[in-house]
Amino acid sequence: MRPVWYTQRTLLAFLMIAVSTSPSATQSTILAGSPLSSVTGTVTRVSSVVGGEADLSCDSRPPQRNDSLLLVVWYRDDNPVYSYDTRVPGPTGHWSDDMFGDRARWFGQPTSALRVRDVQARDRAIYRCRVDFQVSPTRNYRIALDVIELPSKPVIFDEFGKEISGTAGPYNEGGDFKLICSVNGGNPTPRVQWLQGDTVLSTLGASELQPAGSSRSLTLTISNATRAHLSSVYTCTADNTPLSPPLRATVRVDLYLRPLSVEILSREQPLSVGRQAELWCKSTGARPPAIVTWWLGGKKLDSITKQQDLEDRNETQSLLQWTPLKEHNGKVLTCRAEHSKFNTTTIESKLPLNIYYVPVATMHLGAKMNPNDIEEGDDVYFGCEVDANPPAYKVVWEHNGVLLQHNPSNGVILTGNTNLALRNVSRLQAGAYTCTASNVEGDGKSPPLRMQVVYRPICRKREIKMIGAALQEPSRVECDVDAFPPPDTFEWTLNSSAGPIKVNPDRFTVDAKIGKSVLTYIPVSDIDYGTLLCRATNLAGHQISPCVYTLLPATRPDPPSNCSVYNLTDDSLDLTCLAGYEGGLQCTYVAEVWANEGLVTNSTNKATVWNLRRLGAKRHLKLVVYAANARGRSEHVSFTVETAPRLAPRTEAQEAWEVNWAVGGVLGAALTVAIILCLALIATRLRPRSRDYEVTMQSTKNQKAALQKRCSPDDRNPDLIPLSKGIDCPPDPPQYSTVVAKSEAKNSVSSHSLARTQSPTSPVSSNTQHELSGDRSGVNGTLRSHREVVTTRTPLLAAHQESCV
Repeated sequence: MRPVWYTQRTLLAFLMIAVSTSPSATQSTILAGSPLSSVTGTVTRVSSVVGGEADLSCDSRPPQRNDSLLLVVWYRDDNPVYSYDTRVPGPTGHWSDDMFGDRARWFGQPTSALRVRDVQARDRAIYRCRVDFQVSPTRNYRIALDVIELPSKPVIFDEFGKEISGTAGPYNEGGDFKLICSVNGGNPTPRVQWLQGDTVLSTLGASELQPAGSSRSLTLTISNATRAHLSSVYTCTADNTPLSPPLRATVRVDLYLRPLSVEILSREQPLSVGRQAELWCKSTGARPPAIVTWWLGGKKLDSITKQQDLEDRNETQSLLQWTPLKEHNGKVLTCRAEHSKFNTTTIESKLPLNIYYVPVATMHLGAKMNPNDIEEGDDVYFGCEVDANPPAYKVVWEHNGVLLQHNPSNGVILTGNTNLALRNVSRLQAGAYTCTASNVEGDGKSPPLRMQVVYRPICRKREIKMIGAALQEPSRVECDVDAFPPPDTFEWTLNSSAGPIKVNPDRFTVDAKIGKSVLTYIPVSDIDYGTLLCRATNLAGHQISPCVYTLLPATRPDPPSNCSVYNLTDDSLDLTCLAGYEGGLQCTYVAEVWANEGLVTNSTNKATVWNLRRLGAKRHLKLVVYAANARGRSEHVSFTVETAPRLAPRTEAQEAWEVNWAVGGVLGAALTVAIILCLALIATRLRPRSRDYEVTMQSTKNQKAALQKRCSPDDRNPDLIPLSKGIDCPPDPPQYSTVVAKSEAKNSVSSHSLARTQSPTSPVSSNTQHELSGDRSGVNGTLRSHREVVTTRTPLLAAHQESCV
């Protein structure tokens, strides 16, 4: 039913609307059928959830003091839905359309708003409030009411579609599981989240592509579940407005836990044969409790065990009452913890039963290291696993049979006796590595672990080689490189006055297996001389420093220089010189020995070292040395030497006579001393003693003793500091004789030699040695049973031997 005022003032109202609010009314009509999110202009937005309250504010205060409110009308799509007429007293002044019914009520003061209770989804619209005053012009306000439909409470399912209520699982430790949160309804589209405490784990935001009111699901995936996930609480929330708290669903996760540790608590050794032993084994970490079993030599011990579970401490203890037998010696007693839910998870604690054996060592590379991809500059780590009872007291490392010492400055680091680190390895460190562990039973060497170092090609000979090449004649230039793996390609470049020129591959050959390339080079003109550069490439990369060959016109060689003669005897000598420039060609070196009667002998070598024999005793000889190549000979270098005289052979009769004479001399000296002592004793008994004489004799003896002490062999020991200076001791006999060789050469060649006639007495050096060689055999390398003896030998303790067993 229309209100009374509606009929009377319909024409006036529409005229006022047409005059004052025609644009607004038109816009309201246009926006009435549009989504609220697209409304523009001056619009007041009000939000409310379904079932809640919404206050649609509309300022009804008169703008002038002499004015008053007449009428407030609310429109939806230009249709009145509520009005308040101040001219009609009492409740009849309020009118509400059937859409609102008694859910709407106008409150003038202090809110000046239309309050709608029990808001419904159909109330969502744009409302216009018209305020009429007695004097002032009519006002119009637009209010957009957003009605929010809350989603349903989240429901949690497992990955098989089974609804979860309270507890999820139990799941296996280390496994994966999924929790699926499903939410229905909601407008606008709700946001779905998984939370753990206050931490957001996953979010499914509002999607414009998904229609409002549809079902939404968010899956939480837990991979590789750990112990931290046990009893963890996960909450799924759904919300689409801050006007209402999020809807929640919560689950708690249950897990099966594998045993963490197992330990044999009673480890007293040795155990006695025939005497009962009680051994306790403890397992922790399993949920539910683990099954603990005992094993001896691979056989299960069933009838003599007792198990008790202490779930409050997450612990299981097992008691083994067992009497060892003789045949149990050397076997391993094992305590094993298993879990029925983890078929592949079994942990053990082992107790070797009183067995001593030679260590068994095994080497391995560090974790994540590829033995086929070790390059120069890498850091390489080795580990040495030692199985020994009693434990090894020493572990040593060897590289190609050479003992390695801890030397951080050279990049060799030994840590904990069982770890070897090589910093910034070079190609020279490739080879076989072993570790050797020692205990009182002997030494156990690991099988060799061979390490290959990948490195770029480098020149086998680092020096720049001079090559003599004649015009129009082929010269063979060999480029030898070391590389691992072997080089794939070679390239040659000529740097001449005409600039760098790359050599055609047809001009050289390549033998990759031995790292060799041979270039056949024919200089045609003078500009073809210069510097040849050879580079190789392998999987490690391009050669950095090329092999350099200087091409020069071929000439005669320079003569040798700085010649020295040594090991000069009565019939032979050794001669060495320094080679000169070879003229760019391969040279041979000739040494000739001349005497007055002619050539005695000659020797031709590729190096400037000669061993000259059958020269004859006590002869004045002239040595002539020169070099030769395809272009001719060098100038001669000559000097003279004299061989030693030949010693007469000693006969057996002479040697026997010398021995007899020495023995007789010793006996005679002893007899003489005895006679003198007897006479002195008789004289002292017959003559009175003189105090002054005794003092003089005693002083003389002290001086002699002091002199002997000061001239003792220890004073000549270079390892001792002399007590004083200025005491002349008898000199040692000379041990060397010197032979001066005369020299004469055109190119200022000097020569000298020292001929050693007898070997000096060599002092015995101090040496502490641990011998690791010998025939040994074992499963993992070499084993040798021994008692180690360390000896110390010095010049002052020549006969001392100390055992450190």
